[in-house]
Amino acid sequence: MHANSYRDHYENFPVASLLMPAHLRLAVQAIYAFARSADDFADEGDLPAEERLRLLAAYQAELDRIERSEPTDHPIFLRLRPHIAAFDLPLQLFRDLLDAFTQDVRKDRYADFAELMDYCRRSADPVGRLLLHLFGAATPENLQRSDAICSALQLINHWQDIGIDMGKNADGRIYLPQGDMAHFGVTEETLRCRLASADFCQLMKFQVDRARALMLSGAPLGRDLPGRIGLEIRTIVAGGLRILDKIEAAGYDVFKHRPVLGLLDWPRILWKAL
Repeated sequence: MHANSYRDHYENFPVASLLMPAHLRLAVQAIYAFARSADDFADEGDLPAEERLRLLAAYQAELDRIERSEPTDHPIFLRLRPHIAAFDLPLQLFRDLLDAFTQDVRKDRYADFAELMDYCRRSADPVGRLLLHLFGAATPENLQRSDAICSALQLINHWQDIGIDMGKNADGRIYLPQGDMAHFGVTEETLRCRLASADFCQLMKFQVDRARALMLSGAPLGRDLPGRIGLEIRTIVAGGLRILDKIEAAGYDVFKHRPVLGLLDWPRILWKAL
């Protein structure tokens, strides 16, 4: 996930918004601080890969200390630990996030969609699962639908940021599955040239349709959960779908027109959520 991706994920997933119940805001903010700082280790600045991996390993060690009930003086974990205890949050979800960020340091290509979805399972799905645990709503069906929403959001972030990812370094990070690129006749040179060819647009239509179907499969979660959490989820879903609409409206040319949510989009999003 490139540096903007987690930030954009939370523009769609406004974790500290007024929609969140007041008694959960500190917990949500602590989870966000953990995930955001770890993601920055993977992507921000000019640190060599070895140093990034060392920083992420230090976070893994802090999770091990929590499991062993050992003390810490790390500010991120001093803030996070009381909420892990109070809400019995599964440590594996935090480990999954760190595993995904570690993968970002080591891996920049995905062979097929299944491989990409395995990454989304660790980079995005834990966030929704943690929120369901906070709300006391982590039933198997709810978790499955939350996974669909979060993975769809992650895919949407990838598709809107193809141009940014390619410009990040000499080779660029490519989340488009290599098998799909080959099927549609899109090469890495096409991406490096930032060329929205007919083949590229067909590939993007395929990915947009797939992300939309995944999002819609999880959308009933927002209708079934009560009160603020339901409204929050419906807002998230509407925001993600709106970005897909904007990718389509730009003719799938995400190189010239990176779709983002603007002020004029929010009345539409909130109307759909309500």
